[in-house]
Amino acid sequence: MYFKSFFDKQLAQMAYLVGCQRTGEAIIIDPLRDIEDYIETAEAEGLRITKTAETHIHADFASGLRDVNRKLDAVPYVSDMGGEDWKYQNMPDNTVFLAEGDTIEIGNIILDVMHTPGHTPESLSFLLTDKGGGSSIPMGIFSGDFLFVGDVGRPDLLETAAKLEGTTESGAEDMYGSVQKAKELPDHLQIWPGHGAGSACGKSLGAVPMSTLGYEKENNWAFQYTDEKEFKKELVEDQPEPPHYFAQMKKINKIDVPLAADTRTYPVSTNELTELTIDLRPKEVYQSGHKHGTLNIPMNESFLSYAGWFLDYDKNMTFIGRKNDADEAAKQLQLIGYDKVKGYISPDNLDLDTVSLTIESEQFVTMYKQKNQDLNILDVRSKSEWEENHLEGARRVLFGDLLTDDLPFDKNEPVFVHCQSGVRSGIALGALEKRGYTHIVDIKGGFGQLEELMDE
Repeated sequence: MYFKSFFDKQLAQMAYLVGCQRTGEAIIIDPLRDIEDYIETAEAEGLRITKTAETHIHADFASGLRDVNRKLDAVPYVSDMGGEDWKYQNMPDNTVFLAEGDTIEIGNIILDVMHTPGHTPESLSFLLTDKGGGSSIPMGIFSGDFLFVGDVGRPDLLETAAKLEGTTESGAEDMYGSVQKAKELPDHLQIWPGHGAGSACGKSLGAVPMSTLGYEKENNWAFQYTDEKEFKKELVEDQPEPPHYFAQMKKINKIDVPLAADTRTYPVSTNELTELTIDLRPKEVYQSGHKHGTLNIPMNESFLSYAGWFLDYDKNMTFIGRKNDADEAAKQLQLIGYDKVKGYISPDNLDLDTVSLTIESEQFVTMYKQKNQDLNILDVRSKSEWEENHLEGARRVLFGDLLTDDLPFDKNEPVFVHCQSGVRSGIALGALEKRGYTHIVDIKGGFGQLEELMDE
């Protein structure tokens, strides 16, 4: 048997390639839209990807399942569980719809199908047995977003992201049942999860790529609860706010993901700036001079996690930056189903007409202690960060909601903005400019520094 995992850092997502070396067949599980790495790996091992499977309808990335079928003629295997509202639509004619107790054969490798709802109603897990290697018992389980290292999948995304009322409660109940079901499986099973630390599909995912079921039974919080009510309470508390694009992912992954297109970008003229224009340059460069009303999301390893909050899938987008950064940004956005990048403009060709205002943490704290009730302070951190500690008199609006939510300050008054470290408040500057605010001041160092200075 051949086994390889693929980790995408931007999405903290795991895909898996499993092949039978005797027959040359292989399957890819939970693929992204960019399937080149899977193909290259399979060919290097003398394998051909003949099948592809998905553990559930994903909310955090655009599935590559249909592209594997279109480009490689691989047979797709998807869930038929969870009821009519959770059925895949517009699938290829050769799609195999799976239920509890079904099997997928890849040469001499067997995947036994388990229904493990909770994260979503249709979620499946696959138990792998290497019969070609002489085994009659399963080696491990592809647990998708049911079971992670140190955590289980959150049940609230259908309600918080897709606005399907009441699904959090039913999902939490299902997750409790799935955990009890997993307790009956052998301890030796390796756990191959769908995500690692950094994913928004749970609140406390571990950073190691795999585990064993025995280890999780001893250390994963979800296995420690025997009271269903207490389990459900812990499961839903303090889950991070899901990025806005999650709702779009649920929709297109269920109905149809278009064929992935070429993501190379090309220069556009200065009069082609779109309603949403993202400046890809570092925060400090942007703040020293930028185009008024553009959004600064630097092209780094966190780009996708921030950009996903602001996408309008019906509208085009333009970048400001260099071609290599624009190409990478477009490639990453395609992973979450966004294909409307119009092009990029070099900052050398633009009149960078706006300089951001900033203030040192020490200077702000002096002002705050003198007249905190007279300052307009905007905290753009998450709900959990805010509840842990915040400045008295501050108002909170999550950074990703700044283009859409009602804002609590007069547009012509000074507004002092902070997050935890300074990254999200840098993005907030451009969002507030777009909303017409004329005097925005970014507090350097964020709440991390402010908290230390307040205690002195």
